[in-house]
Amino acid sequence: MIPAFDAIKVLNTKRKDEIVVGTMTPNRYWEMISGNPKMDLPIFGAMGKASSLGLGLALAKPNEKIWVLDGDGSILMNLGSLVTIAEQNPENFCHFVFQDGVYFTTGGQPIPGGDNVDLAGIALKSGYVRAYTFDNLEHFVNELDEINDTKGPVFVCLKVQHSKDAPEMYIGSTKNAIDRFMNSIN
Repeated sequence: MIPAFDAIKVLNTKRKDEIVVGTMTPNRYWEMISGNPKMDLPIFGAMGKASSLGLGLALAKPNEKIWVLDGDGSILMNLGSLVTIAEQNPENFCHFVFQDGVYFTTGGQPIPGGDNVDLAGIALKSGYVRAYTFDNLEHFVNELDEINDTKGPVFVCLKVQHSKDAPEMYIGSTKNAIDRFMNSIN
């Protein structure tokens, strides 16, 4: 298993100018260390919708790389988005899903299918160009540059665990985040 915060740190270190759409637990970690918050679009109170919003951005801004930071509970709530993303075939779309087997943000309740569900397999069968699963941080680090250079849509499942000092849940303002983001791209 990969420590979730370490996976986020790697993404932040490797980030160039990608637009990052985050939700739920991955977003909480991301907001702690993001090196370019003007190009971040956190989604609060819309579990399962980060991939749909990321797709809209990828289609509207085809010359910008879009990273979606998602959770396994979130993507399971909106599996249809995988088919829609694959059908639209955005080459600039990279979907990172943090699979921890629980609804971590709401108290750690088990997710249906838990660790048994093959999220990368579902994405690949839905039509994603490439799909990866990592449970080792070093392997993820070694592959990330190549993954980011691959024409998408690309799906990356990160099997993660959380430490006891994981960031607390909070609900920010999606409206404020959208306003800040729109001002930074105009």
